[in-house]
Amino acid sequence: MPPARLPEDFAAQLAEARRAHALPQHLRPAVKVFGDRALALLFPHFFSEGTGDPTLEGVEADAAALAVSLQRLLSSMESCAEVPHDEVPARLLAALPGVHALLRSDAEAIFHGDPAARSLDEVILTYPGFHAIALHRVGHALHGMGVPLVPRLLGEYAHSKTGVDIHPGAQIGRSFFIDHGTGVVIGETAVIGNGVKLYQGVTLGALVVEKGLGRQKRHPTIEDNVVVYSNATILGGDTVIGHDSVIGGNAWITHSVPPFSIVSHESEVKLQKTRRPDDVDFHI
Repeated sequence: MPPARLPEDFAAQLAEARRAHALPQHLRPAVKVFGDRALALLFPHFFSEGTGDPTLEGVEADAAALAVSLQRLLSSMESCAEVPHDEVPARLLAALPGVHALLRSDAEAIFHGDPAARSLDEVILTYPGFHAIALHRVGHALHGMGVPLVPRLLGEYAHSKTGVDIHPGAQIGRSFFIDHGTGVVIGETAVIGNGVKLYQGVTLGALVVEKGLGRQKRHPTIEDNVVVYSNATILGGDTVIGHDSVIGGNAWITHSVPPFSIVSHESEVKLQKTRRPDDVDFHI
């Protein structure tokens, strides 16, 4: 029996596509390595083995290795409009003190906001929300420089590990707390203030999905000190959740709410003394 083969014209089509869209085969795993290196440089908790060289020379060597790995990633990609590729590694290293300060505030917000957290080390080591935020903040710095693909791949790496999907363009203030994390979605043009807390399943999305709106603000603004409980959905670029508001679980919001609001989804509860075999379990 002859070996199975693709139709010749289709095989030629695939070969041409490979030549026309030649990205380095190692791009996705290399971005994962880069992300792990970035987090390990900022927090020794992320070292896969040991805690790294604690000397100044050791830290500087790790920073240089991070810059080299980023330069290699960029060398085979299209140049970005805002910043020349050869300047990006230095600019990222210069941005890392600010990234680290934000992440410290995030870890502290989680520690002080979750009674189950016993230490900052526990937060950094075990909380998926913190891991997702950490990768996002690195990716957001690169996104601001116009770096192609790498920020999105960092976001997808975080998504695969934590279940949290944050577009690198989203603007997030300090002391951000994602509790549990799984199912959280934050769109590209979302703006999140300081001291915001989101629970699992929250969506900050677009009300209308059209390609022509790509450069417009499509996702909501969440002002300072807002709490959004699980599975709430907030949609629209003009939607603003006023500061110090509480959004209850399963709420569906497409319009702005003023500061200090409490928005809840009310469930109907019916009591019955007895249960008959023919009772309907659910109303859909």
